[in-house]
Formats: sequence, structure tokens, C-alpha cells
Amino acid sequence: MTDELGIRRGHALRAAVEQGLVGEAEPVVGLLDVTGIERSATALHAAFATPGVAVTHTFAVKAASLVPVLALLGECGLGAEVASPGELALARAAGIPADRTVLDSPAKTVAELREALELGIAVNADNPQELARIDALRLAGAESASPVGLRVNPQVGGGTIGAMSTATATSKFGVALRDPGAEEWVLRAYAERPWLNRLHTHTGSQGVPLELMAAGVRAAYELAERVNAAAGRQQVSVLDIGGGLPVNFRSDDVAPSFADYARVLRAEVPGLFDGRYGIVTEFGRSLLAKNGTVLARVEYAKSAGGRPIAVTHAGAQVATRTVFVPEAWPIRVLALDGKGREKDGEPVVQDVAGPCCFAGDLVAQGRALPLLDAGDFVALLDTGAYYFSNHFAYNSLPRPAVHGYTADSTGSVTFAQVRTAQTLDDLVAESGGALPPLRRG
Repeated sequence: MTDELGIRRGHALRAAVEQGLVGEAEPVVGLLDVTGIERSATALHAAFATPGVAVTHTFAVKAASLVPVLALLGECGLGAEVASPGELALARAAGIPADRTVLDSPAKTVAELREALELGIAVNADNPQELARIDALRLAGAESASPVGLRVNPQVGGGTIGAMSTATATSKFGVALRDPGAEEWVLRAYAERPWLNRLHTHTGSQGVPLELMAAGVRAAYELAERVNAAAGRQQVSVLDIGGGLPVNFRSDDVAPSFADYARVLRAEVPGLFDGRYGIVTEFGRSLLAKNGTVLARVEYAKSAGGRPIAVTHAGAQVATRTVFVPEAWPIRVLALDGKGREKDGEPVVQDVAGPCCFAGDLVAQGRALPLLDAGDFVALLDTGAYYFSNHFAYNSLPRPAVHGYTADSTGSVTFAQVRTAQTLDDLVAESGGALPPLRRG
């Protein structure tokens, strides 16, 4: 499977250069492997499939906020996890139905909550104040078919990347279960609201081991059991276990896999799969990362202090986390020749730099690669999640185009546009170009 992924990617890189999707006029482009995305979705469904258990898989829209991608995932049976009005609008534009949409956010406004309840999408309340807002909306006559749950922080600890760990003692997310009086408040909240029928937790993402993820789910499951015991009925009927499966950025191997995680959950939380609870998941990075590549032209090859430097058009504007926190977000780089073919030759330690005007704009530092020359290309691998949807507009660099691709057994590649490149006119308009100048006094 991983060999096939690399073969399809190699065909696509060459075809993107041959067909002019990238070059002097368009020096950077994003590529998404449609077959790979479909296979990722299939693997997710297979991993959690259990007779008698209703499982809804949603995709974390922040990981790839691109309508055609969301529509493809919808056709693959996934819903959408949204965390803002913009993400909800994208999910609706992609045709994701309300009964497969979940709203999560630590800062939902009253207007956002009202819209969600009117649409009938699931809402996970983050805190007591938000739950009180939902109470008020219901009392005001906001009849709704929305399932409503409460997000809890099991406070089981963090992984290797603090910013990605959401179940720490002081995380901003959810009701902190181990704080004094918190669990008693949760039990009382459910007892007072017979319509509160879900429980949500999410331990984190990249850098969080499977065992820690499972510990968070187990804490939520055990809490749901206590809620239901106190109610004398199955009040909590659905457990939303979040997403967060880490991605291997060292090779094409998919490790851990969805099947690996499901096995850990079955061992650590067997009651989750006994048919009494529906399950909702919210994976993002693990569905898309391996299926995307940023392809950029080398504009200049130079050296400083004896270190070769390839200056490319892919830097902090597309690889923001990698540039600013390289130790946590390293990515693989392929050196390609001017025709998009992988270069051979003796590896040379060199830097791969981006176009932004600050010294730290490096996607790879001191990396051993075949020596890159002006007119060559670099491919930034495993960039299908976040790299296309979280553009950093440093130096007013425009957002690049994104294309999906399919490759047949002969190596023939077909591209379909996912997002057009942002033009300079678009950029000026976005920056207030049509508005009158500010006047003094």
C-alpha cells in the first residue's frame, strides 16, 4: 500500500511539471491523492466497524478546509467536525448533512449556538456557561433536534507536543474532571437535563500516544456509566471520542493505523463496543496528511559559510508549523530535477529555504539531499493536512492552487482543481483595496 502511494505520487509530481501546474508562472502548488484519500476513509470505516454499534466518523474541517475535499469525504461516508461559523459554512457548501455534523469550539457565541440548534447539528458544550446559554435558547423556544453533549477534560496528561495536548491539568478545553467538585457538577448537570445525551472528550493529536488517547476515552466512558446509573436509564447514548491519531512523518508507512488505535480501544475500553453506545470520531490529520504534497520550484541555489542553500517558493506561508517549530513538525523533502523526477547523486548537506523575508524561513536545515540547483523542484511530503488550509500571509504571498489527482496503472495522471491560486487582484481586494484611504484628523 505504501509503495503504491509513492508510485502514484511520483507520477503526479512529474505530470504536474509536464502539464504546467507548477513552473515559473506558478512556482508552488498543492497536490492531493484522491485514491489515497478514499483508501484512508475505507481504512477508518473498517477499523471501527462493529456489529450492533452505530459509528459516525466526522472529519475535522480545520485539517483541510477545502470544499471539494469535504465533498469527497462526504461521498466516502464521513461527516464534518466544525469549530467556527466559517467551517460550518464550508461543510454545508460541501453537502455534509446536519446529522453528520458536530460543532466543537471553546468560544461559541450565542448566534453560533442558535444556528446549530436551528440546523439540528450536534453540539458539544465546552463549559458550564455555554451549557447555560443552551438552556436559555431552549427556554426561549429554540426547538431543536440537535443532540447535545458536554466536553470533558479527563486531565490524563500530555504528549510530546504541548500545544497539541488537550487533556492536561490546565487545558483550555472542556470541564476539567479532576478539579474539586467538577465531577459532581457534571453528574448534576445531566440529572437536571434529561435531553443532554452525549459526552465528548479529545486527548490531543500529534505527539499523543495511543495509550494516553485510550485513557482519555476510558475516563469519559466511565463517567457516562455513572451518569446513566444515576439516571436509571441510558441517558448518555453517544460517546464522541474525538480524533487525534498521530501521523508518522518519517516514512510512507502509516503507523499507527486506525486499526491499531481501534485495537487499543477494544482492549482498554471494551464496553465502548458492546452496543450500548453510539460512537463519533473526529479525525483530521491522519486521514489527509499522507495524501498530500507541496511542490515548489527552486528559484536560486547559493551558499553561505560553506552551506549550500536552495531558495524555493515554499516556506512559512505554507509550512508554518514546520518553519517555526521544526523540532515538533519536521517534514520529508524530496529533491527533484527540472522535470519533476527524483534526483540521484551523492547527498550534500544543505538548507531548503522559503521565500519569506526572515532568516528562519527554512523547511529543512542541514538536510542531506542530492544537491539542488536553480530550476529544480522540491516536494514537501505528508502535507495533505493543515498545509493547504492554514496559509500564513507573510509578505502578502498569495495562496497557491491545490489540485487533486488520480493516476492509472500506466502512469497517466488526471488532475482536478480543488482551489484556484489567489491572484494579486484577490490579494489586494482582501486587503481593503476597494476601500477609501484613511484620512488624518
